[in-house]
Amino acid sequence: MDLFGFQEYLCIFLYMIASVLFIMGIKKLGKADTARSGNLMSSIGMLIAVISVLISQDVIPSGALGYGIIAGAIVVGSVIGFIWSKKVEMTGMPQLVALFNGFGGLSSMLVAISQYLALRSGSTRIGSDAFTSITMGLTIVIGAVAFTGSLIAWGKLAGLKIFKKPISLPGKNIINSIILVVAVAGIGLYTYDPTGNIGFIGIIVTTAASLILGVTLVITIGGGDMPVIISFLNALSGLAAAFAGFPIGNTVLIVSGCLVGASGVILTLIMCKAMNRTFYSLLFKSVAKKKSSAAAGEYKEPRAMSVEDAYLVLEAAKNVVIVPGYGMAVAQAQHAVKELCDKLEDNGTEVNFAIHPVAGRMPGHMNVLLAEANVPYEMLKTSDDMNPQMDNVDVAIVIGANDVVNPSAVDDESSPLYGMPIVEAFRARTVFVLKRGKGTGFSGIENPLFTNDNTAMIYGDAKQTVSSIVSEFDS
Repeated sequence: MDLFGFQEYLCIFLYMIASVLFIMGIKKLGKADTARSGNLMSSIGMLIAVISVLISQDVIPSGALGYGIIAGAIVVGSVIGFIWSKKVEMTGMPQLVALFNGFGGLSSMLVAISQYLALRSGSTRIGSDAFTSITMGLTIVIGAVAFTGSLIAWGKLAGLKIFKKPISLPGKNIINSIILVVAVAGIGLYTYDPTGNIGFIGIIVTTAASLILGVTLVITIGGGDMPVIISFLNALSGLAAAFAGFPIGNTVLIVSGCLVGASGVILTLIMCKAMNRTFYSLLFKSVAKKKSSAAAGEYKEPRAMSVEDAYLVLEAAKNVVIVPGYGMAVAQAQHAVKELCDKLEDNGTEVNFAIHPVAGRMPGHMNVLLAEANVPYEMLKTSDDMNPQMDNVDVAIVIGANDVVNPSAVDDESSPLYGMPIVEAFRARTVFVLKRGKGTGFSGIENPLFTNDNTAMIYGDAKQTVSSIVSEFDS
């Protein structure tokens, strides 16, 4: 029943509004100072899109009961999301994002499967033509890969015991190719016989093969590459949503999915460039975790420095750059770092942050942490912005970063990191490195920065170390 008399036109109008809000929201997400409003704008667009679907004809044939179930699901999901967002620590945000990517892929996969079940039961004819059958199959493939791949990424980021050691898969490219061929063959079976038993077998084969492919594709990739993989899986979840829009005839789902997919691909390529890696090598080449050998000659012990001596240097500094890394997130030191910034600025020191694109465990991880601590946006600079000024920096404070400040990427052609753009902290007049111990970064490569003549190591928990320096300013 057409409740409004102009139901179709109303839905088209609302779809247009939702699409515009998605586009504007994603644009605002590109800047830290507009990200909150962009997120809110996109959320409003999604709410409008959901309402548009609910007022469409024949969306919920069960009437009031169906609407009640949908409303209940929205309430339950909103409550879970609200509680989860309040309880999750910022150090756990990358794992949460990985799970969200997985849930997005899973939902698209379930939409395609439910559409197939509706077609098989005879309640709809959508999905019986070849084009819709193929897009439905692609939705299942991409959504399933995004789901299980994201679960593996979550496990690696969460540090589950099963992922403590690097996992290798001999002949992984051949294995993945075979699995992909099987999944595509399943789509062919379904396209050939959408409503029959052959099609049913095809759907099962495609779903099972795709779920396995997500595991085999991601499980061999190291933890250091997880920021790029998260971005890639985000692109897959968006692409799955776009394909899911074709079987159910939902325009706004196609638009929003394409926006997420395109932005995810662009971000993935940017992250690969920041790591001096190609996307092909990331997914298809087996990059062994290497331990770099010590340079020729006698091993040089890193020079340690006390908090008291570090304070004296900082107290006299006129220009300080802070380079944050995952160690800052683990120590939850961002608030202490903000206090140190305030003390330095009160002392007449210019303070900036040099943030590498792949610092942390996901794109923008350091920006989110520092924004949580109310660090002014104008202090958050990229490595490209700060590197030209690094020769004039009195003190560079490296907090929990390792590979992204490794000078081997600049001057050692034999290093696996060579060519990777880094924060060139080694060029500062004095470098303080805050670390728990003498371990290497994700790459397993020794960092010569730690033994440079201008570098001093301050060992211990980053939060306690920074808080101790702040206390020196107060004394």
